[in-house]
Amino acid sequence: MNILVVGSVAYDSVQTPEGSNRHQLGGSATYFSISASYFTPVGLVAVVGKDFARQDFHLLEEHGVDTTGLETNAGETFRWKGQYTEDMNAAITIETRLNVFEKFKPALPESHRRAPYLFLANISPDLQHAVLDQMSSRPKLVACDSMNLWIEIARPRLLELIEKVDVLMINEAEARQLTGMRSLVGAAGALLKRGLKALVVKRGEYGAVVFHKDFTFAAPAYPLARVVDPTGAGDSFAGGFMGYLAAVDDTGAEAMRRAAVAGSVMASFTVEDFGVGRLNSLKTTEINARFNAFVELTRFHPLGGGQGLPLTARTA
Repeated sequence: MNILVVGSVAYDSVQTPEGSNRHQLGGSATYFSISASYFTPVGLVAVVGKDFARQDFHLLEEHGVDTTGLETNAGETFRWKGQYTEDMNAAITIETRLNVFEKFKPALPESHRRAPYLFLANISPDLQHAVLDQMSSRPKLVACDSMNLWIEIARPRLLELIEKVDVLMINEAEARQLTGMRSLVGAAGALLKRGLKALVVKRGEYGAVVFHKDFTFAAPAYPLARVVDPTGAGDSFAGGFMGYLAAVDDTGAEAMRRAAVAGSVMASFTVEDFGVGRLNSLKTTEINARFNAFVELTRFHPLGGGQGLPLTARTA
C-alpha cells in the first residue's frame, strides 16, 4: 500500500439537470480510493453500517483497495441527498444523515501506519489530527481536504492541522473564508506562509490551480459537452493527484504539475456518469488518451531567440 486515505463511505441520492439516481455509492474516501487505485495500491479507513452492500465491498476490492480498515458497525451507512441546478459547481444539500459516521473514530491497522503517502479526506480537524498522531513515522507527503463547515466551527484546529501537512486542497470560496482575504493569490500566499508545500485550489468546471512555494500552475478542466453528476469530482481529483505522486514517488515541481493534470483527468471522467459509474469502468488506454488530450489542450510553443510578441510600437 502506497497511499492511505481516511474519510467517508456513503450512499448518495442525487438529482441533476441530467436526471436522478438513488442510493449510489459515494463518500470522499470512496471516490478518492477508486481514482487513486488506477495509479497505485490504496488503503482505506472509514466506517459503514450493516446495510452496506456486499457488491460495494467487492467493487472496492476489485480495484485492489485494502479494506482492512473499513469498519462495519451496527446502524446505517452515512447518507446524503443533494441536488444540482443549472449551476453544476454547487450542490444544494437536501438531507444529511450521518448514521454510523457520527461516532466514527478512525483506528488505523498497524499495517496502515507506515504508509508513505497520506490523504486526510473531508472529516473534522480533530479526527484528522488523530489520524496523524497514529502514524508510525511522518509520511513523505500528507495532504488534506476541508470544507466551509470546519472553517466556521473549528478554524483554530484546522489552522493547527495546516501547519502539520504538506498540501491543502480546498475551493476558492473556502480559501477566502479561511484567510479572510478577497484575493485568491493573497489567500494562497497567507496559507503557504503557514508551512504548506502547496495549496491546491479546486475550481470545478474551471479546473484547478496549484500554488506551490516555488511556482504557480493552472490545470484547466477538460471541455465536456455533457456533465451528468459532479458529485465526487473533487475527491477524484485528489485521488488522481496523490495517486500519481505516489506512483512515481516524486513530490518535486514537475511531478506536482503532472499530478494536477492527472487529477483533472480523473475528475473529468467522474462527472460523465452518476456516482462512481464511469470511474469504476475506466480502461488505462482511456486515461492515457485523456492525459494526452490535456497536453494538447495547453500546449503552445514559446517565442524563440529572445523574440518578443509582435506589439505595435507606441511612444511614451
